[in-house]
Amino acid sequence: MRPSGLARAAVPDGVAIKPVENRNRSYLPLLLGVLLIPAVLGSSRTIFNDGDVSWHIATGQWILDHRAIPHTDPFSFTRAGTPWVPIEWLSEVLLTLAYRLAAYSGIAALVTAALIALHAVVYVSARRWVRLALAPVVAMDFVLIPMLLARPHLLTWPMLALWTWLMMRAREEDRTPPLAAALLMMLWANLHGSWVFGLAIAGAFGLEALVASEDRMRAFRQWLIFGVACIVAVFINANGIDGVLHPFRIAGLKTLTLIDEWKPSNPTVTPFFFGVLAVTLALIAWKRPRLHPVRWLLLGVLLALALWQVRQQAMLAIVAAVVLPAGFSRAAQPRSADFRADALFTCGLAAALIIVRAIMPLTPSENESNPWTLIAAVPPQLRSQPVLNGFSMGGPLILSGIRPYIDGRGDVYGDTLMLDYSRLSKGDPEAFSRAVNQWNIRWAILPNRSDKLISLLDRSGWRRVARDKVGVIYVR
Repeated sequence: MRPSGLARAAVPDGVAIKPVENRNRSYLPLLLGVLLIPAVLGSSRTIFNDGDVSWHIATGQWILDHRAIPHTDPFSFTRAGTPWVPIEWLSEVLLTLAYRLAAYSGIAALVTAALIALHAVVYVSARRWVRLALAPVVAMDFVLIPMLLARPHLLTWPMLALWTWLMMRAREEDRTPPLAAALLMMLWANLHGSWVFGLAIAGAFGLEALVASEDRMRAFRQWLIFGVACIVAVFINANGIDGVLHPFRIAGLKTLTLIDEWKPSNPTVTPFFFGVLAVTLALIAWKRPRLHPVRWLLLGVLLALALWQVRQQAMLAIVAAVVLPAGFSRAAQPRSADFRADALFTCGLAAALIIVRAIMPLTPSENESNPWTLIAAVPPQLRSQPVLNGFSMGGPLILSGIRPYIDGRGDVYGDTLMLDYSRLSKGDPEAFSRAVNQWNIRWAILPNRSDKLISLLDRSGWRRVARDKVGVIYVR
C-alpha cells in the first residue's frame, strides 16, 4: 500500500514497487557529511565567540556545586535575588561536565558530538530519498555556521532533526510515532526552550495525517493521544509550569530586538542564508518537488520566522534538510538500505574523533567574548565592587567570580534595565549618570569598540588603569 499523504506518481493496482537497491555505495560522502565536516566545525575557535558561553558554564557549575537549580539570580549585582527560570539547566550541566573534563577542548568535543549526531540524522534521512545526500547537509551547514556557538541551542539541533525524521517515518507508514517518542520532548524541555517548535512540528504532521488519511477518526484519535503525551512530557522539567511558560515570556520581551540574534534577518548580516535560500527556491521552481501541502505550509511558516528573527534560520535549515529530499525524489518509496554496518563503522570513527578533539588543546581567541587577559588585569580591590561592563563581557566576568552589571540573560534583567543600558552604552550622559549613582558604580570594563562610552568616561574624569587589544578598564 502506498503511504497515505505523500503526493507521488500513480502506480497501477497490482504492480509491486521494487525498492531501489543501495549498491556500490561510496563511503566518501558518508565520511565527509557525517564525520569530517562536523569535526572541522566543532574544532573552530569561533564556537566560543559569544559571552553567553561563559555564563552557561558558570550556571552548570552552580548547579553541580549546590546540587540544585537556582530560582533567583546568583550572579549579577543589579538583579541579585530576582526570580530566574534556568530552562536550559541540563544543557548547562553537560557543558560544565565537558569543561571540567577537558576545559574548552571538552566543550569542543561535546559540540562535535552534537554536530555528528545532527549530520548523521540529516544524511541518513536524505540518503533514503536522493543519491546526492551530501547536498542538503552542506546547504544546511552554510546556514548554521553563523549560529555555530557552544550554547544550549546547538545541543538540541540533533533532537530537532531526529524529531522531524520520526514524524516523517510515521507518515510514511501511515501511523503515529511510538508513544515512547514523547519522552524526547521531556529531554528537550530541559535542554532548551525550542521544544515549543517540536510540538508545532508534531502538530503539522498530525494535521497532514488528518487531511490525508482515509480513516480520519482513527488518525485524529491516534495523533491526539500522541500530542497529549508530548504536552504532558514537557511539564516534566526541573522548573515545573514556569519552565513551560518561560519561553513565551521571553518572546514577549520588548527589548529582544536589541540582541543581534533576535533581529530581523538581513542579507548583509547572514549572506549565506539568503544565498542558500535563493538556490533552494530556484531548485524548487525548476524541479517542482512533490510534498503534501501541509509540509509546504510548515516550511513556509518556518521561512517567515527565519526572516523575522535571525535565530530561527537554523530551525528552517534543519527541518528543510530533513523534509525536502523526499520531495525531490523520483521514487514512490524511499530506498531500501541497511545502515547497520555503516552505523558500526561510523560510530567507531565518531568516537575516535570526539576523543581526539577532547585531548587536543583548544583555547578561545582573545576577544570581547573571552577577555581573559583584560580580566586578569583587574586590580584585586575592584573585583568585589560594582562594575559597568560591556554586554558580551558579562558572561566571562561571571565565570571569573565577578558580579556584572549586565550579561546575556535578558529575561533576568528585563526591559527597563536593558533599555537604560542600551542608552548609556551609546554614550548618553544622563543614562550613564543615573546608572552610576543608582548602583554606585566604581569601575568599568568595556570593549574598545564602545568608543562613545569610553569618550564619555574620559570626559567625566574616570581614570584608565589598563588597556589591551580587546578592551579597557577604568576606575571612578
